[in-house]
Amino acid sequence: MYTLEDLQTNRDAQITVGSIVFFLLAFPLYFGFAAGNADGSLGGGVADYQVNGEITYVALDSGTESIGDGETWSMMYNTDAVNDADDLNIVGVRISMTYGEDETSNGPGCLVSGGNSAADTITGTASHLTFNASGGGQNNGGNGAHDVSAIWYNESMVGATISGLTMNEIKEQIDSMGAGLGEHSVSITVDAEEGGAFQCNHQDGGEEVSYTVELIVFDYTIAPFIDTSDI
Repeated sequence: MYTLEDLQTNRDAQITVGSIVFFLLAFPLYFGFAAGNADGSLGGGVADYQVNGEITYVALDSGTESIGDGETWSMMYNTDAVNDADDLNIVGVRISMTYGEDETSNGPGCLVSGGNSAADTITGTASHLTFNASGGGQNNGGNGAHDVSAIWYNESMVGATISGLTMNEIKEQIDSMGAGLGEHSVSITVDAEEGGAFQCNHQDGGEEVSYTVELIVFDYTIAPFIDTSDI
């Protein structure tokens, strides 16, 4: 550590401190300029780059549906209904589901032991163009919830330092370039199971499922990575 006397008399100390001050002032300006030129206008050749960004969601629909055992509810949405959709980097579509258990029971044995409700499986599917994803969840005799997302960007790049690619090559993997526009479809299928006990029969004709459908939007920056660990 340098003292005030060192800074007044020691030329090496003056140069070192001056360099540190320069870098502290220059780096924020440099990264801000680089981020503003993430389209490659800064040069954008093969180098080390830092990718940062934020995911937000745009609601398309929400509601509740009573879906019978073995039945499928489905719906189609179009980004034409979204304000300024052309300005959004739409990289996925998500359906979130919550559900309970509505088995009924009857029989003399129910007075002694009603038995356990059987877990039902609720499967959600989200699709856009050739991109699709499905996933199931169970109520386990009570409440349940899960979500399913179909995405078309390289989420592994977010927050990472990328080497060996140009700025434009990185952009091609995290920017949908308008490919997120158009129709998006979702569906929910219910596979109900009936529990029960001796002389206590259970009936389960389906489940009531609440859902939310959202577009996934990714706002990002790409900036040259500079290792400052040795400074």
